[in-house]
Amino acid sequence: MNKKTSRLRRAAKTRGRIREVGVDRLSVHRTPRHIYAQITSADGSKVLVAASTLSSDVKKTVKTPGNAEAASAVGKAIAERATKAGVTKVAFDRSGFKYHGRVKALAEAARENGLEF
Repeated sequence: MNKKTSRLRRAAKTRGRIREVGVDRLSVHRTPRHIYAQITSADGSKVLVAASTLSSDVKKTVKTPGNAEAASAVGKAIAERATKAGVTKVAFDRSGFKYHGRVKALAEAARENGLEF
């Protein structure tokens, strides 16, 4: 089993648990160059809010899109957009990625700016 298959298995297991709880889901995807975050509805049918290092307001504030500083800017942006949309409580879906580095920076920034998970 390779790295990608293992990550996808962990992600599927986490998403199954989140689906049982029935709350909105903050999912994170990272690539070597960018990081993406979106909040989907509890049933998964609708994307409520999204932010990434490609969005214009985040792109203006960061120099390099592939580091922890950029991830925290995305976390701040997603939290601000979520509070405007009326979402305060979410389940954190790290998509099978380890909780350190850029994923951790995004999560901590989202928590500091008003999201609960």
